[in-house]
Amino acid sequence: MRMLINVPETVVADALRGIAAAHPELTVDVENRVIVRRDAPVAGQVALVSGGGSGHEPLHGGFVGPGMLSAACPGEVFTSPVPDQMARAAAAVDSGAGVLFVVKNYTGDVLNFDMAAELAEDEGIQVAKVLVNDDVAVTDSLYTAGRRGTGATLFVEKIAGAAAAEGQPLERVESVGRQVNENSRSFGVALSAVTTPAKGSPTFDLPAGELELGIGIHGEPGRERRAMMTSREIADFAVHAVLDDMTPRNPVLVLVNGMGATPLLELYGFNAEVQRVLGERGVAVARTLVGNYVTSLDMAGASVTLCQVDEELLRLWDAPVSTPALRWGM
Repeated sequence: MRMLINVPETVVADALRGIAAAHPELTVDVENRVIVRRDAPVAGQVALVSGGGSGHEPLHGGFVGPGMLSAACPGEVFTSPVPDQMARAAAAVDSGAGVLFVVKNYTGDVLNFDMAAELAEDEGIQVAKVLVNDDVAVTDSLYTAGRRGTGATLFVEKIAGAAAAEGQPLERVESVGRQVNENSRSFGVALSAVTTPAKGSPTFDLPAGELELGIGIHGEPGRERRAMMTSREIADFAVHAVLDDMTPRNPVLVLVNGMGATPLLELYGFNAEVQRVLGERGVAVARTLVGNYVTSLDMAGASVTLCQVDEELLRLWDAPVSTPALRWGM
């Protein structure tokens, strides 16, 4: 497998050096693996810290900036960051208003963020946590007890980040993040396997002409394999799987997310089919975001995330944001 890297052992450090060179508005500690908005801590504002294994870019480092995350902690590829990283990030961004950890529901992430919270609290930092578990495909997986955290992570980080930017207190920012997660559901599909730099070959076997319905963002098994389906058929399956688990009473945010190797041309075509199914089901759409946001290295495929929003959550979604990967209103 051809990759644009030097050696697997330095792929994360090399990427962090590149982020630092491209984004002077961020402070990137390559050695300690922490990305912080340069103006942190911001007086009077709750700070948001997230992180996870590398390989899902732009999640999470690409979402650091005003209106979203205060800091992000990248681990090795598909490997949780360690507690010292998150504790160091919390100390760097805490203004005294407290820190909210946004944690995807993977066992390593949960354990390490919990330990980091204890370390931060020992230093006098008030910490709250939102656990993201939006994936309806399976309950329990290779790295997870309960549902996996996937595309809703973006919605939580953006909407809770907007609440923090307004100066809302930690309890309220945490409540907003929890509400967003509870209102969100996701379903992913893989058209090809993922290849990690360390392995250099696909991490699982997906025969030509087949796809995996309900894939995880590390290549974890989904619900079932089928012969290749059309975009229309995949949208029918994915959206119905999501709506079977939620009954929107309000309009929804729609994220049509690429897994890393699917071109925008295909993602926009897939979005047309997703919107068709939502219309057939009578679901009103408030906003739509299409692109590669929560990826799995070179996996081809897509995921659909819906988040039911009231007027307040929609207002916070529309609020200004300025990060490397998400930017409007500034």
